[in-house]
Amino acid sequence: MEREVRLQKIGRRKTLRQRAKENRKWQKASTIVLPVILGVILVGLWQGQVLHGWFHTDTFTLPLLDKIGGIMFDIKDKILINTLSTVSVAFIGLLVGSLLGYLVAVLAAMFPKIGMGGLSVIGAFASIPVVALAPVLNNWTKDVSSQASIRSMVSKIIVVTLICAADMGLNAYRGLTEIKPFSEDLMAIYAAPKRTVLWKLRLPNSLPYVFTALKVSVPASIMTAIVSEYFAEYITGVGRQIRENIVLAQYSTAWAYIATACLIGVISYVILMALQSILLRRYH
Repeated sequence: MEREVRLQKIGRRKTLRQRAKENRKWQKASTIVLPVILGVILVGLWQGQVLHGWFHTDTFTLPLLDKIGGIMFDIKDKILINTLSTVSVAFIGLLVGSLLGYLVAVLAAMFPKIGMGGLSVIGAFASIPVVALAPVLNNWTKDVSSQASIRSMVSKIIVVTLICAADMGLNAYRGLTEIKPFSEDLMAIYAAPKRTVLWKLRLPNSLPYVFTALKVSVPASIMTAIVSEYFAEYITGVGRQIRENIVLAQYSTAWAYIATACLIGVISYVILMALQSILLRRYH
């Protein structure tokens, strides 16, 4: 009898995989450990020229990581100048686009007949490829200034603004409208005006949705800025340097700027996640 009870207990024991799924500490750690392990494996395959054999390429087209790092160190001043240009375009476009998208979402939530039209127009820009939008806006902004640097800056910022406004508008509208029914009923019982409902209920409820939009908009703003630089008049920015060096067959330098673009995206996303953890902790 005792032996049967022991066997039943052994049969009920959870597997290591089940314990890992239920362990919150492991779940949080795995979000860092697993990507690091994957990155180490990828670096080893790249530096060991295993990837070159898989893709049938050479070290001229796909340089080794130590060579890319050496070039990044040698031209660090040029990389810094072009990085500042790209980051400034992405940040200004992200800021203006997010504010514009959130404003349209508020109008759509408060005045559905008026705001939904604007929300639909902004949302349509999300389906337009950047490679099609950037050249058009580059031609439209030729009369903005006599200086090519200013014209290019304005054109690139407008492209980033439109893409970010679409992401923010659609997500913020959900946060402003998808609220708990009893909350609206309580506001109605108190005869709260629309302005009070907006400030006390809708805006706080939309905060998590704003960060959801920013998780999409932050990487999108950087990629949009880089792609827009391909078509800009003024030869500056990480994207333009990637294009120019590929045209000149300077693949090692082009990869150095590609690595710079990756670093910009990773650092921006880490900053965003840190802000989210601070603000949403206070929010909850």
